[in-house]
Amino acid sequence: MLELTDLTKRYDGFAFGPLDLTVEDDVLAVLGPSGSGKTTLLSLIAGIVEPDDGTLALRGRSLVGTPLESRRTGLVFQDGALFPHMTARENVRYAAADSERVDELAERLEISGILHRKPGQLSGGERQRVALARTLAANPDVLLLDEPLSSLDAPIRRRLRSELHTLFDSLSIPVVYVTHDQRTATALGDRMAIFRDGRIEQIGDAECVLCEPANEFVARFTGTENVFDAVGDGRSLRVGDRTLNVDESVPEGASVTACIHPSRIGLVSPDDQAGDEATTLPGTVDHWLNEGGEYRIVVDVEGVPAPIVAAVQPPVFEALRAADGTAVRVVIPRSSVHLIR
Repeated sequence: MLELTDLTKRYDGFAFGPLDLTVEDDVLAVLGPSGSGKTTLLSLIAGIVEPDDGTLALRGRSLVGTPLESRRTGLVFQDGALFPHMTARENVRYAAADSERVDELAERLEISGILHRKPGQLSGGERQRVALARTLAANPDVLLLDEPLSSLDAPIRRRLRSELHTLFDSLSIPVVYVTHDQRTATALGDRMAIFRDGRIEQIGDAECVLCEPANEFVARFTGTENVFDAVGDGRSLRVGDRTLNVDESVPEGASVTACIHPSRIGLVSPDDQAGDEATTLPGTVDHWLNEGGEYRIVVDVEGVPAPIVAAVQPPVFEALRAADGTAVRVVIPRSSVHLIR
Protein backbone atom coordinates (compact mmCIF):
# COMPACT_ATOMS: atom_id res chain seq x y z
CA MET A 1 0.00 0.00 0.00
CA LEU A 2 1.17 3.50 -0.91
CA GLU A 3 0.24 6.27 1.56
CA LEU A 4 0.69 10.01 1.09
CA THR A 5 -0.22 12.22 4.06
CA ASP A 6 -0.24 16.04 3.95
CA LEU A 7 2.34 15.84 1.16
CA THR A 8 3.45 19.28 -0.04
CA LYS A 9 5.89 20.59 -2.63
CA ARG A 10 6.28 24.27 -3.43
CA TYR A 11 7.81 25.74 -6.56
CA ASP A 12 7.99 29.33 -7.69
CA GLY A 13 4.40 30.08 -8.69
CA PHE A 14 3.06 26.57 -8.03
CA ALA A 15 2.08 24.67 -4.89
CA PHE A 16 1.45 20.93 -4.85
CA GLY A 17 -0.79 19.73 -2.03
CA PRO A 18 -1.20 19.32 0.83
CA LEU A 19 -2.27 15.93 -0.50
CA ASP A 20 -3.70 12.87 1.23
CA LEU A 21 -3.83 9.79 -0.99
CA THR A 22 -3.85 6.03 -0.49
CA VAL A 23 -3.29 3.52 -3.31
CA GLU A 24 -3.90 -0.13 -2.45
CA ASP A 25 -2.71 -2.94 -4.70
CA ASP A 26 -4.74 -1.56 -7.58
CA VAL A 27 -4.44 0.91 -10.46
CA LEU A 28 -4.99 4.62 -9.91
CA ALA A 29 -5.33 6.56 -13.17
CA VAL A 30 -4.39 10.22 -12.76
CA LEU A 31 -5.78 12.85 -15.12
CA GLY A 32 -5.66 16.62 -15.20
CA PRO A 33 -4.71 19.55 -17.42
CA SER A 34 -1.08 20.39 -18.13
CA GLY A 35 0.60 21.86 -15.08
CA SER A 36 -1.88 20.36 -12.63
CA GLY A 37 0.72 18.35 -10.69
CA LYS A 38 0.52 14.89 -12.27
CA THR A 39 4.24 14.55 -13.00
CA THR A 40 5.11 16.15 -9.65
CA LEU A 41 3.13 13.36 -7.98
CA LEU A 42 5.23 10.70 -9.71
CA SER A 43 8.46 12.58 -9.01
CA LEU A 44 7.68 12.77 -5.30
CA ILE A 45 6.86 9.07 -5.08
CA ALA A 46 9.92 8.04 -7.12
CA GLY A 47 12.30 10.29 -5.18
CA ILE A 48 13.28 12.52 -8.09
CA VAL A 49 12.24 15.44 -5.87
CA GLU A 50 11.75 15.53 -2.11
CA PRO A 51 8.62 16.96 -0.45
CA ASP A 52 8.74 20.15 1.60
CA ASP A 53 6.27 18.74 4.15
CA GLY A 54 4.25 15.60 4.82
CA THR A 55 4.92 11.88 4.77
CA LEU A 56 5.21 9.25 2.08
CA ALA A 57 5.15 5.55 2.95
CA LEU A 58 5.26 2.35 0.87
CA ARG A 59 4.15 -0.86 2.59
CA GLY A 60 4.58 0.88 5.95
CA ARG A 61 8.15 2.04 5.18
CA SER A 62 8.78 5.79 5.06
CA LEU A 63 10.28 6.97 1.78
CA VAL A 64 11.00 10.54 2.85
CA GLY A 65 14.77 11.01 2.67
CA THR A 66 15.29 7.58 1.08
CA PRO A 67 17.54 7.75 -2.02
CA LEU A 68 15.88 7.08 -5.37
CA GLU A 69 17.84 3.85 -5.93
CA SER A 70 16.69 2.42 -2.58
CA ARG A 71 12.97 3.10 -2.91
CA ARG A 72 11.99 0.02 -4.98
CA THR A 73 9.84 2.21 -7.21
CA GLY A 74 9.57 1.44 -10.91
CA LEU A 75 9.09 4.39 -13.27
CA VAL A 76 8.22 4.08 -16.98
CA PHE A 77 8.54 7.26 -19.02
CA GLN A 78 6.71 8.33 -22.17
CA ASP A 79 9.69 7.58 -24.42
CA GLY A 80 10.78 4.38 -22.64
CA ALA A 81 14.30 5.76 -21.99
CA LEU A 82 16.06 2.57 -23.17
CA PHE A 83 19.84 2.40 -23.51
CA PRO A 84 20.37 2.75 -27.29
CA HIS A 85 23.67 0.82 -27.39
CA MET A 86 22.17 -2.26 -25.68
CA THR A 87 19.91 -4.94 -27.10
CA ALA A 88 16.43 -5.37 -25.67
CA ARG A 89 17.65 -8.35 -23.64
CA GLU A 90 20.57 -6.36 -22.24
CA ASN A 91 18.24 -3.50 -21.33
CA VAL A 92 15.95 -5.81 -19.36
CA ARG A 93 18.83 -7.77 -17.81
CA TYR A 94 20.49 -4.52 -16.69
CA ALA A 95 17.70 -3.96 -14.13
CA ALA A 96 16.82 -7.58 -13.35
CA ALA A 97 17.00 -8.65 -9.72
CA ASP A 98 17.00 -12.24 -11.03
CA SER A 99 18.27 -13.19 -14.50
CA GLU A 100 15.46 -15.76 -14.86
CA ARG A 101 12.98 -12.87 -14.81
CA VAL A 102 14.18 -11.71 -18.23
CA ASP A 103 12.71 -14.60 -20.19
CA GLU A 104 9.65 -14.78 -17.93
CA LEU A 105 8.78 -11.14 -18.55
CA ALA A 106 9.68 -11.36 -22.22
CA GLU A 107 7.16 -14.16 -22.65
CA ARG A 108 4.47 -12.36 -20.66
CA LEU A 109 4.92 -9.13 -22.66
CA GLU A 110 5.39 -10.97 -25.97
CA ILE A 111 8.86 -9.59 -26.74
CA SER A 112 10.82 -12.88 -26.77
CA GLY A 113 11.34 -12.63 -30.53
CA ILE A 114 12.87 -9.16 -30.43
CA LEU A 115 15.29 -9.48 -27.49
CA HIS A 116 18.27 -9.53 -29.87
CA ARG A 117 17.38 -6.14 -31.41
CA LYS A 118 18.51 -2.70 -30.31
CA PRO A 119 15.98 0.07 -29.53
CA GLY A 120 16.51 1.74 -32.91
CA GLN A 121 15.25 -1.45 -34.59
CA LEU A 122 12.03 -1.61 -32.56
CA SER A 123 8.59 -0.12 -33.15
CA GLY A 124 7.12 2.30 -30.62
CA GLY A 125 4.95 -0.39 -29.07
CA GLU A 126 7.87 -2.81 -28.84
CA ARG A 127 10.06 -0.20 -27.14
CA GLN A 128 7.39 0.51 -24.55
CA ARG A 129 6.98 -3.19 -23.76
CA VAL A 130 10.75 -3.58 -23.39
CA ALA A 131 10.81 -0.53 -21.09
CA LEU A 132 8.01 -2.01 -19.01
CA ALA A 133 9.80 -5.37 -18.83
CA ARG A 134 12.98 -3.63 -17.69
CA THR A 135 11.08 -1.82 -14.94
CA LEU A 136 9.25 -4.94 -13.75
CA ALA A 137 12.48 -6.97 -13.81
CA ALA A 138 13.63 -5.01 -10.75
CA ASN A 139 10.64 -6.33 -8.77
CA PRO A 140 9.39 -2.87 -7.71
CA ASP A 141 7.00 -2.38 -4.80
CA VAL A 142 5.11 0.30 -6.75
CA LEU A 143 4.81 0.92 -10.49
CA LEU A 144 4.67 4.50 -11.82
CA LEU A 145 3.82 5.23 -15.44
CA ASP A 146 4.06 8.67 -17.06
CA GLU A 147 2.09 8.78 -20.33
CA PRO A 148 3.69 5.57 -21.69
CA LEU A 149 1.20 5.18 -24.56
CA SER A 150 0.69 8.80 -25.62
CA SER A 151 3.19 8.79 -28.51
CA LEU A 152 1.89 5.56 -30.05
CA ASP A 153 -0.48 5.17 -32.98
CA ALA A 154 -4.13 4.56 -32.04
CA PRO A 155 -4.25 0.84 -33.08
CA ILE A 156 -1.09 0.07 -31.07
CA ARG A 157 -2.41 2.09 -28.13
CA ARG A 158 -5.68 0.12 -28.11
CA ARG A 159 -3.86 -3.23 -28.21
CA LEU A 160 -1.43 -2.26 -25.46
CA ARG A 161 -4.29 -1.02 -23.28
CA SER A 162 -5.75 -4.52 -23.39
CA GLU A 163 -2.37 -6.16 -22.69
CA LEU A 164 -1.59 -3.79 -19.81
CA HIS A 165 -4.99 -4.35 -18.25
CA THR A 166 -4.26 -8.07 -18.02
CA LEU A 167 -0.74 -7.42 -16.75
CA PHE A 168 -1.80 -4.96 -14.04
CA ASP A 169 -4.45 -7.38 -12.83
CA SER A 170 -1.71 -9.95 -12.24
CA LEU A 171 0.47 -7.59 -10.19
CA SER A 172 -0.01 -7.26 -6.44
CA ILE A 173 1.49 -3.78 -6.14
CA PRO A 174 0.13 -0.22 -6.30
CA VAL A 175 0.13 1.22 -9.82
CA VAL A 176 -0.09 4.97 -10.50
CA TYR A 177 -0.78 5.70 -14.17
CA VAL A 178 -0.59 9.33 -15.36
CA THR A 179 -2.35 10.02 -18.65
CA HIS A 180 -4.12 12.73 -20.68
CA ASP A 181 -6.23 10.09 -22.43
CA GLN A 182 -9.57 9.50 -20.71
CA ARG A 183 -10.14 6.24 -22.60
CA THR A 184 -6.85 4.87 -21.30
CA ALA A 185 -7.78 5.98 -17.78
CA THR A 186 -11.16 4.27 -17.84
CA ALA A 187 -9.76 1.13 -19.49
CA LEU A 188 -6.85 0.64 -17.08
CA GLY A 189 -7.77 2.40 -13.85
CA ASP A 190 -9.61 0.78 -10.97
CA ARG A 191 -10.03 4.38 -9.79
CA MET A 192 -9.53 7.80 -11.35
CA ALA A 193 -8.11 10.93 -9.71
CA ILE A 194 -8.72 14.32 -11.32
CA PHE A 195 -5.99 16.86 -10.53
CA ARG A 196 -6.10 20.66 -10.73
CA ASP A 197 -3.58 23.15 -9.36
CA GLY A 198 -1.72 20.51 -7.34
CA ARG A 199 -4.81 19.12 -5.63
CA ILE A 200 -7.27 16.29 -6.20
CA GLU A 201 -10.68 17.57 -7.27
CA GLN A 202 -12.28 14.11 -7.23
CA ILE A 203 -11.26 10.48 -6.84
CA GLY A 204 -13.39 7.38 -7.38
CA ASP A 205 -14.31 4.72 -9.89
CA ALA A 206 -14.76 5.83 -13.50
CA GLU A 207 -18.56 5.59 -13.46
CA CYS A 208 -18.78 7.89 -10.43
CA VAL A 209 -16.28 10.47 -11.69
CA LEU A 210 -17.79 10.66 -15.19
CA CYS A 211 -21.48 10.63 -14.30
CA GLU A 212 -21.44 12.12 -10.79
CA PRO A 213 -18.77 14.85 -10.98
CA ALA A 214 -17.98 16.66 -7.73
CA ASN A 215 -17.93 20.11 -9.34
CA GLU A 216 -18.24 21.91 -12.64
CA PHE A 217 -14.50 21.66 -13.39
CA VAL A 218 -14.57 17.84 -13.16
CA ALA A 219 -17.74 17.72 -15.24
CA ARG A 220 -16.33 19.78 -18.08
CA PHE A 221 -12.85 18.25 -17.92
CA THR A 222 -14.23 14.71 -18.27
CA GLY A 223 -16.44 15.61 -21.24
CA THR A 224 -19.79 16.62 -19.76
CA GLU A 225 -20.77 19.61 -21.88
CA ASN A 226 -24.31 19.54 -20.48
CA VAL A 227 -23.93 21.80 -17.44
CA PHE A 228 -26.87 24.05 -16.61
CA ASP A 229 -27.88 26.49 -13.91
CA ALA A 230 -31.19 25.23 -12.53
CA VAL A 231 -33.83 26.03 -9.92
CA GLY A 232 -35.39 23.35 -7.72
CA ASP A 233 -39.07 22.50 -7.80
CA GLY A 234 -39.46 19.40 -5.60
CA ARG A 235 -38.81 16.34 -7.76
CA SER A 236 -38.05 18.45 -10.83
CA LEU A 237 -35.79 21.28 -11.97
CA ARG A 238 -36.38 24.36 -14.03
CA VAL A 239 -33.68 24.83 -16.68
CA GLY A 240 -34.50 27.94 -18.65
CA ASP A 241 -38.12 27.52 -19.68
CA ARG A 242 -38.05 23.72 -19.46
CA THR A 243 -38.64 21.20 -16.66
CA LEU A 244 -36.40 18.18 -15.99
CA ASN A 245 -37.53 15.26 -13.85
CA VAL A 246 -34.91 14.22 -11.28
CA ASP A 247 -34.43 11.46 -8.70
CA GLU A 248 -33.39 13.78 -5.90
CA SER A 249 -35.69 16.11 -4.03
CA VAL A 250 -34.69 19.74 -4.50
CA PRO A 251 -36.28 22.47 -2.34
CA GLU A 252 -38.46 24.83 -4.32
CA GLY A 253 -36.49 27.86 -5.43
CA ALA A 254 -33.08 26.37 -4.52
CA SER A 255 -30.30 27.17 -7.01
CA VAL A 256 -28.27 24.15 -8.17
CA THR A 257 -26.05 23.14 -11.07
CA ALA A 258 -27.37 20.24 -13.11
CA CYS A 259 -25.08 18.15 -15.29
CA ILE A 260 -25.85 15.23 -17.60
CA HIS A 261 -23.14 13.13 -19.22
CA PRO A 262 -23.69 12.89 -23.01
CA SER A 263 -23.67 9.08 -22.86
CA ARG A 264 -26.72 9.19 -20.55
CA ILE A 265 -28.88 11.11 -23.00
CA GLY A 266 -31.02 9.37 -25.63
CA LEU A 267 -32.18 10.65 -28.98
CA VAL A 268 -35.27 9.35 -30.75
CA SER A 269 -37.29 10.43 -33.75
CA PRO A 270 -40.29 12.72 -33.06
CA ASP A 271 -42.74 9.81 -33.46
CA ASP A 272 -41.00 7.42 -31.03
CA GLN A 273 -42.27 6.98 -27.48
CA ALA A 274 -40.13 7.33 -24.34
CA GLY A 275 -40.72 6.08 -20.80
CA ASP A 276 -42.92 8.09 -18.44
CA GLU A 277 -40.04 8.59 -15.98
CA ALA A 278 -37.85 10.34 -18.54
CA THR A 279 -37.97 13.95 -19.63
CA THR A 280 -38.49 14.32 -23.36
CA LEU A 281 -37.75 17.58 -25.13
CA PRO A 282 -38.29 18.42 -28.81
CA GLY A 283 -35.25 19.75 -30.61
CA THR A 284 -33.35 19.99 -33.88
CA VAL A 285 -29.86 18.77 -34.71
CA ASP A 286 -27.46 21.71 -34.93
CA HIS A 287 -24.41 19.67 -35.94
CA TRP A 288 -22.71 16.35 -35.23
CA LEU A 289 -19.21 14.90 -35.02
CA ASN A 290 -18.07 11.37 -35.82
CA GLU A 291 -15.65 10.38 -33.03
CA GLY A 292 -15.00 6.86 -34.30
CA GLY A 293 -16.81 4.64 -31.84
CA GLU A 294 -19.68 7.07 -31.33
CA TYR A 295 -21.35 10.17 -32.72
CA ARG A 296 -21.55 13.36 -30.69
CA ILE A 297 -24.75 15.18 -31.66
CA VAL A 298 -25.47 18.77 -30.64
CA VAL A 299 -29.20 19.53 -30.35
CA ASP A 300 -30.90 22.90 -29.99
CA VAL A 301 -33.90 22.76 -27.66
CA GLU A 302 -36.18 25.78 -27.50
CA GLY A 303 -36.28 27.24 -24.00
CA VAL A 304 -32.99 25.66 -22.89
CA PRO A 305 -30.22 28.29 -22.64
CA ALA A 306 -27.49 26.11 -24.19
CA PRO A 307 -27.42 23.22 -26.69
CA ILE A 308 -27.73 19.67 -25.36
CA VAL A 309 -25.01 17.21 -26.39
CA ALA A 310 -25.72 13.49 -26.73
CA ALA A 311 -23.27 10.67 -27.49
CA VAL A 312 -24.91 7.88 -29.49
CA GLN A 313 -23.77 4.66 -31.10
CA PRO A 314 -23.61 4.36 -34.92
CA PRO A 315 -26.87 2.32 -35.24
CA VAL A 316 -28.79 5.06 -33.41
CA PHE A 317 -27.21 7.76 -35.55
CA GLU A 318 -28.06 5.88 -38.73
CA ALA A 319 -31.65 5.26 -37.62
CA LEU A 320 -32.13 8.95 -36.87
CA ARG A 321 -30.58 10.03 -40.18
CA ALA A 322 -29.29 12.91 -38.10
CA ALA A 323 -28.41 15.55 -40.66
CA ASP A 324 -28.20 19.18 -39.61
CA GLY A 325 -31.71 20.49 -38.99
CA THR A 326 -33.24 17.05 -38.36
CA ALA A 327 -36.08 17.08 -35.81
CA VAL A 328 -35.46 14.77 -32.84
CA ARG A 329 -36.61 14.26 -29.28
CA VAL A 330 -34.08 14.39 -26.47
CA VAL A 331 -34.70 11.73 -23.81
CA ILE A 332 -33.23 12.37 -20.34
CA PRO A 333 -33.87 9.66 -17.71
CA ARG A 334 -34.37 10.90 -14.14
CA SER A 335 -31.29 9.00 -12.94
CA SER A 336 -29.07 10.70 -15.54
CA VAL A 337 -29.40 14.17 -14.02
CA HIS A 338 -26.67 14.79 -11.45
CA LEU A 339 -26.89 17.78 -9.12
CA ILE A 340 -23.91 19.83 -7.98
CA ARG A 341 -25.14 21.78 -4.98
